[in-house]
Amino acid sequence: MPKRVKFRKVQRGSMKGNATAGDTLAFGEYGLQALDRGWVKAIQIEACRVSINRHLKRKGKVWVRVFPDKPVSKKALETRMGKGKGVPEFWVAVVKNGRMLFEIDGVTDRIARQAMRLAASKLPVRTRFVSRHMGAV
Repeated sequence: MPKRVKFRKVQRGSMKGNATAGDTLAFGEYGLQALDRGWVKAIQIEACRVSINRHLKRKGKVWVRVFPDKPVSKKALETRMGKGKGVPEFWVAVVKNGRMLFEIDGVTDRIARQAMRLAASKLPVRTRFVSRHMGAV
């Protein structure tokens, strides 16, 4: 979550369209690109980061290209309607299709592909493995 925010609660917003920024490889040789729209929770991003780092065994470098800056509020269970919006429960990153989620550099193609496969299994959106050499694979 961010250190500070201007507003505690935000509206749900729209996820129409494709990603216009952050949709290409900028740092690493290999990347994980989203093919769907959705909200990726902060817990899911952290789980992916941990699984990638564990698989790489402290070799290579990892970039996390998404940041959970949107608070999602929920009302308590069995609460009657009214009495305002609920309290912020968790933080999400809004992901559109084409958005680069993670990037890796300094490892072989096989290790990067396996690490991204482990990370993709923890995400709620469909993804694909992207390489700088071959384009999208």
